[in-house]
Amino acid sequence: MAEPCVLGVDIGGTALKLGLFSADGALLADLQRPTPQPATPGSVCMELVEAIDTLDPERKAELVGIGLPGPMDAAARVARVCINLPGWEEVPLAGWLEPRLKRKVTLANDGNCALVGEAWKGAARGFQDVVLLTLGTGVGGGVMLGGALFTGHNGAAAEPGLITLDPEGPNCNSGNQGSLEQFASISGLARLSAEDPAVLAEAASCGDAEALAIWREYGRLLGIGITSLVYVFTPQLVLVGGGLAGASAHFLPAVRQEVAQRVQAVSREGLCIEACALGNGAGRLGAARLALQRLS
Repeated sequence: MAEPCVLGVDIGGTALKLGLFSADGALLADLQRPTPQPATPGSVCMELVEAIDTLDPERKAELVGIGLPGPMDAAARVARVCINLPGWEEVPLAGWLEPRLKRKVTLANDGNCALVGEAWKGAARGFQDVVLLTLGTGVGGGVMLGGALFTGHNGAAAEPGLITLDPEGPNCNSGNQGSLEQFASISGLARLSAEDPAVLAEAASCGDAEALAIWREYGRLLGIGITSLVYVFTPQLVLVGGGLAGASAHFLPAVRQEVAQRVQAVSREGLCIEACALGNGAGRLGAARLALQRLS
């Protein structure tokens, strides 16, 4: 009898990342496709069906977990809203996909998926209380309290990137103004520098003073946002992931300094602030893990 497998999918603003995993989390095959532009629900749904059939043509996996940048309904079948994807409001994605894929599907917030992946195989193993931020097209995240995901009474928590950093700051697609996302996302970094993030990170690695100063300022702003999260959740661990986390060596010292200055000692006792261990693979791994937990 063939070993049971599971599919994990991470839907982002620029890429669809898919992985075929064994039941114990070993990556068996992977695939990445550009996110259709515009990333409307219909176009993403069609691309997902084709990509999943390409990755698993022999139908080894009967379960599919999908991470999306926004909150799901409590039943994990409807994407309530994805503020950085056009037209994503109350999208019954699981119901659309299941008859086309002939596989069971569950949905989750992409930040929650990344956190579950890191807790299973990455930097959050052994921790009970963790806050994770994904730094990319937007700023998502997840919260684990007492070893369990915190998703709130209707499944919509947590959205740490949407907390207010500056009440007079730039408008956010969420309807907020001056949210952490406006300062810590890729577009937020672009307000500090016109350079591509990868170019800016390379310059900092080479000791460029201007690039190092930009990353310090980025870290300062991110640290101010993390301060509020530490006061609310008093976690053991804060993790940063997503595309911008590749430059974490250049901005995490400033984050740690800001948190140390702004958070009273009792609220940050034993706190670690680190980069995710699984890189951009955490989301699809966590989505697969949630599919195993919910659908098996």
